[in-house]
Amino acid sequence: MSLRSFLLALSIGFAAAAQQGSAAAQASAPSPPSPQQAAQLQLQQQQQQTNAAAAAAAGAGAVIVSQQMDSQGPFASPAPSPRAQQWLGYASPSTILILGAALVVMAAFVGRFAPKKRRRIRRATILVMLYVTTFALAAVLHWVQAEGWSRRVWFLADLFEVLVVIDLVAILLFDLVLLALRIEIANIVHDLALGAAYILAFIGMLHRSGVQLSGIIATSAVVTVVLGLSLQATLGNVLGGIALQLDDSIHVGDWLQLPTGQQGKVKAIRWRHTVVETRNWDTVIVPNSALLNDNILILGEREDQPTQHRMWVYFNVDFRYSPEEVINVVEDALQSTPIPNVAAFPPPNCICFDFARQGAESFANYAVRYWLTDLAQDDPTSSAVRVRVYVALKRANIPLALPGTAVFVSHDDPEHRERKQAREMAHRVAALEQIEMLSSLSSEERVQLASFMRLAPFGRSEVITRQNATAHWLYVLTKGEVEVKVRGDNGAEKLVTRMVAPNVFGEMGVVTGEPRTASVIAASEVECYRLDKEAFQRVLKQRPQIAESVSNVMARRRVELAAVREGLDADQKKARVREEKTRILESLQTFFGLQDEKLN
Repeated sequence: MSLRSFLLALSIGFAAAAQQGSAAAQASAPSPPSPQQAAQLQLQQQQQQTNAAAAAAAGAGAVIVSQQMDSQGPFASPAPSPRAQQWLGYASPSTILILGAALVVMAAFVGRFAPKKRRRIRRATILVMLYVTTFALAAVLHWVQAEGWSRRVWFLADLFEVLVVIDLVAILLFDLVLLALRIEIANIVHDLALGAAYILAFIGMLHRSGVQLSGIIATSAVVTVVLGLSLQATLGNVLGGIALQLDDSIHVGDWLQLPTGQQGKVKAIRWRHTVVETRNWDTVIVPNSALLNDNILILGEREDQPTQHRMWVYFNVDFRYSPEEVINVVEDALQSTPIPNVAAFPPPNCICFDFARQGAESFANYAVRYWLTDLAQDDPTSSAVRVRVYVALKRANIPLALPGTAVFVSHDDPEHRERKQAREMAHRVAALEQIEMLSSLSSEERVQLASFMRLAPFGRSEVITRQNATAHWLYVLTKGEVEVKVRGDNGAEKLVTRMVAPNVFGEMGVVTGEPRTASVIAASEVECYRLDKEAFQRVLKQRPQIAESVSNVMARRRVELAAVREGLDADQKKARVREEKTRILESLQTFFGLQDEKLN
C-alpha cells in the first residue's frame, strides 16, 4: 500500500469514529432530559463536531501531502516505453560499441597531447567495464525470465552508461579542449564538477525509477548535520584543500618553510592534506587547515620572476686587511666564473656584515649573498661558494681569521726562517725541474727563477687565463689539473687538451707579448706559481741559448691549438711547427732585446 492510500485510510477512520461516537451519544440520551442533562448533551455534541472537523482536516492534509509527494520533481523524466523494454531492456548493444570506440579515441588523444592525465582514462575504462558487465548480466537475467533481478541490474547498467558519458565529456572538456586553449584549472575543480555531475545523474536515475526524493532529501539533511558536527576537523581540511587549489596560492613544486622551520617541496595537494618532501627526503603530511591558519613561507616565489632564493655564507677576516680589499677580492672571484645553481642576476656580492663587539673578537664578519636557482641544491652550492671564497683570499694572501683565544708560540729565529725558506725553495725548484720548456736551465738558473715565483691557488671551474686577454704572468702548475679551451668564431668553446701538474702554461704571452691564445680553466683545485716577464728576462739575458728550447716547446703547443681549429693532419703539423719555431724565436729575441746576442 502506498503512502497516499495509508493517509487517506487514516483520515477516513478518524471521520468514521467521530460519527459513531455522535450516534451513540444520541441513542443513549434519555427523553425527556433534565436541564443539566440537556447541557451535558449539548457539550458532547460540540466535542463530537470538533472531532469530526479534525478528522476531515487530517484527511485533507493527507491528500495534500500525498499530492505533493506525487508531483513532478526537477529531475523527473517519462517512463520508458514498452518497446524500449523489449529484449535487452532500456539500452541497445550498439551503445557499447559507441562508448568503447569513444574511449579508444579519447585514450589516443590523451596519450598524445596530455600523457599526465592517463589515470583519468583508467577510471573511464573501469566504468566502461562495469557498464559492459552489468549490461551482460541484465541480459542474461532477462533471458532466464528473472524480471525482478533483471530490472535491478538494468538500473545499474543505465547508471554506469550515464557515468561513462559524463567521464568522456569531462576528459574532452578539461583535458583536451582547455589544454588546447592553454587554460589551466586546478584538479579539484575537475573533481568537483565531475562529482556534481555524478550526483545529479544518480538523483535523476532514482527519480526516473519511481523513487520518491522528498524523504531522501529530508533524511540526507539530518545525516549531513550529524556528520558536520562529528567531522569538523576533516571537513575543515577538505575545505582548506579546495580553497588552496581554487585561489592558486600554493602549487605542486613550490618550496615551503613550515612554522616548525622545516623546508620542503610540495609533491601533491590532496583533498585533506598536502604532501611536502623535506630536504632529507622525508615526507611530511600537513593538514590543509594548518596551511590556511598559519603563516607559510613560499621560498623564492616572486610575481612574474624566476624562482630564486637568497642564501648567506659567512666568513671572518681580521682587522689587518681593509674591508674594501676583502670585498673586491671575493666579488671578483665570485663574478668572474659562473658557479652552478648561482643566479647571474642579481650577481653574488660580498658585504662587511659586522665588526667586533666590545673587543671580544679580533676580526670583522663578512657575508656573501647569492641567489640560489635550484632550491634542492642549497648545501652543495653554499659549499662551492665557500671554496671559491677560500681560494680567492688565499690567492690574495688574505688569511681567514683565527679565534681570538688561540695562542701560537714559535721559535722564530734566523735559522728557523732559513729552514722554512729552504723547504719552500726546494719545492719550487722541484716543480721547475719537471717542466720540459725549462729543461735546459742549470740548477743556479732554476733557483734564480724560483725566487721570483708567487703562489696562486685556484678553485674548481675558475678561469685562470682568458683568451685574447693581455698576458702578465706565466703559470707553473704544481698541483691539480686544468683544461685548455679555444673559443671559435661562433662563440662556442672547444676543449683542446687537459694539463696535469707539473706543467707550465701562459708562456706565449709572457715570452712574446702576444694576447692569450686560449683560455685555461681549473678542472680541480689547483696550485700554481706565477712568473712575470722581468723574471724571465733576467734569466734569458744571462744565457740567451735558453730561448731555443723555449721556442721549440712553444711552437709545438701553438700548432696543437691551430690543429684543433683548422683540422691539420700530421704532415701539416710538422711543417707548421718548423715555421712557428722560427717565428716565435724571432719574436722572443725582439721582445726581450736579444737581437744582438748570439744564439747557438
